[in-house]
Amino acid sequence: MSNRNTSNPLWNADLEPTTTAQRTWTATHYAALWVSMAVSVPAYMLASGLMSEGMNWWQAVLTVFLGNLIVLVPMVLVGHAGAKHGIPYPVLARSAFGVRGAQLPAILRAIVACGWFGIQTWLGGQAIYTILNVITGNALQGSALPLLGISGGQLFCFLLFWALHIYFITKGTDSIRWMETAAAPLLLLSGIALVWWAYAKAGGFGPMLSAPSQFADGGKRAGQFWLVFWPSLTAMVGYWATLALNIPDFTRFARSQRDQALGQAIGLPVPMGLLALVAVLVTSATVVIYGEAIWDPVVLTGKMGGISVVLALIALIIATITTNLAANVVSPAYDFSNLAPSKISFKMGGYITAAIGLAMFPWKILETTKGYIFTWLIGYGALLGPVAGIMLVDYFVIRKTELDHDALFDAKGIYSYRSGWNWRAVVALVVGVLPNLPGFLGAAGFITGIAPLFETLYTYAWFVGLGISAVVYFVLMRMSPPVVTMTPVR
Repeated sequence: MSNRNTSNPLWNADLEPTTTAQRTWTATHYAALWVSMAVSVPAYMLASGLMSEGMNWWQAVLTVFLGNLIVLVPMVLVGHAGAKHGIPYPVLARSAFGVRGAQLPAILRAIVACGWFGIQTWLGGQAIYTILNVITGNALQGSALPLLGISGGQLFCFLLFWALHIYFITKGTDSIRWMETAAAPLLLLSGIALVWWAYAKAGGFGPMLSAPSQFADGGKRAGQFWLVFWPSLTAMVGYWATLALNIPDFTRFARSQRDQALGQAIGLPVPMGLLALVAVLVTSATVVIYGEAIWDPVVLTGKMGGISVVLALIALIIATITTNLAANVVSPAYDFSNLAPSKISFKMGGYITAAIGLAMFPWKILETTKGYIFTWLIGYGALLGPVAGIMLVDYFVIRKTELDHDALFDAKGIYSYRSGWNWRAVVALVVGVLPNLPGFLGAAGFITGIAPLFETLYTYAWFVGLGISAVVYFVLMRMSPPVVTMTPVR
C-alpha cells in the first residue's frame, strides 16, 4: 500500500488490509467464535425475558430463532467485504461515508458496544458478588448507595471484574485465547446442569412446559400476542445489530468467502435457538419452584445455594469475560482507533471502551425486561439499522463489491468526497433514524402521548431504519453522484 506510513493520519497497522498469510480462519473458527459469543448471560436473558412478558416456551424459542435467522443475512453480506478486502468495519465505512465521515457510524457503533461492555461487566460482577456472599454468609449485602442504586458490595465486585478486563486489554486479547477455547464448553455444560436441576426440582418436563401463554383466551394479556411478538422480533435482530456492522473485523481474517458464510450459518442461529430452549425450560421451572419467573440466571443461581452455585458462577465468569473481550472490546477499539489512527492504538481504544462502559450505569438497563428488550435492544437497533442499509447499498449496488484500497487511506482520494464527508450518507442516516425517534423517546419514558403511527414504526425500528436509509442513499447517489463511484481493487 502506497499510503502505509506513520505520518498518514488515516493509517495505522491495526487498520490496514490483512495479508494472505493472515487469512487463516476457517468455517470451524467462525462457528466456534459464534458459539462462544452466543452462549452468554445476555443471550440467555432474551428468551427468559420474553417468557416474563407473557410468551410460552415455544413462542419464545421461535422468536429468538427467527430473529437470528434474519440477522444472519446482513451478517454474511457485510462480512463479504471483510473477507474480500481484509479491512475492518471503520475502514469499510469510509467508502460510503467518506474518509472523515466514517467516524460518525464508527462512533455510533462504538458507543453501543460500550453499553454492552458495561452490561456484560455488570453481570460478571454480579456473579462474583453472589459467590462471595455464598462463601461469607451474605457479608457483602447492604443498602443501596445514593444516586447509584446499588450496594457498596455490588459496586466493589463490578469494579473488580472491570479491572480484570483492563488487565487482559493491557496484556492483549491473545493472552486469553486458552480461556476462549474452554469458555463455550463450560457454559454449555452449565446449561445442561441447569436444565437437569430444573427437571428434578420441577418434577419433569411436563410441569416445566405446561405454563400457558398469557396471550391465550382467558390469559392476563389475551389477544395481545402480535403486539408483543413484532417488537420482540425486532429486538432479537437488534441484539446482534452491532456485530452485523462490524463483522468485517473478524471476516477480514477469513480463508475464503465460503468459510465466513458457512461458519456463521452454522454458528449463529442454531446455538442461539438451543440457548433459548435452555432459558425457557429453566425459566418455566422457576415458576413451578419459586412461584415467579426468574429471568436472570445470576439471580437464580444465588437462590439455588450450595457449592454447585460457586462452580456454575465461575464458569459464567470465564465465559462472560471471553465474550466481552471478543464482542465488545475488539470492535470499538478499532472504531476509536479510527478517530485518530496515528494517536489512538488498538489498546488505547480498548481503554476508552472500558472507561465509557463504566460510566454508563449498566445495571439501570437491566432493571426490567422492558428496559432491556424494548428500550435498549430496539432503541440502538433503530440507530444501527440505517447504517447497515447504507453500507449494503454502497458496497453491493454502488461499488459492485470493488474497492480501491489505497484510496481508503487517502485524504484526497475518491472516498474523500472532497470534504472528507459524503453528505448523501449522512442525510440518509438522519432520514432513517428520525421516524423511529418518537417511538424510542416514548419507550424510554421521556415523552408521553406518542401517535399510534410512530409506535408502530418503532415496533419495526431496525427494519424501518435499514429500508428507508438504503432507498434514500441509493436515490441520492444516483441523483447527485460523486466524481467516481466505481473503482478497482488495488
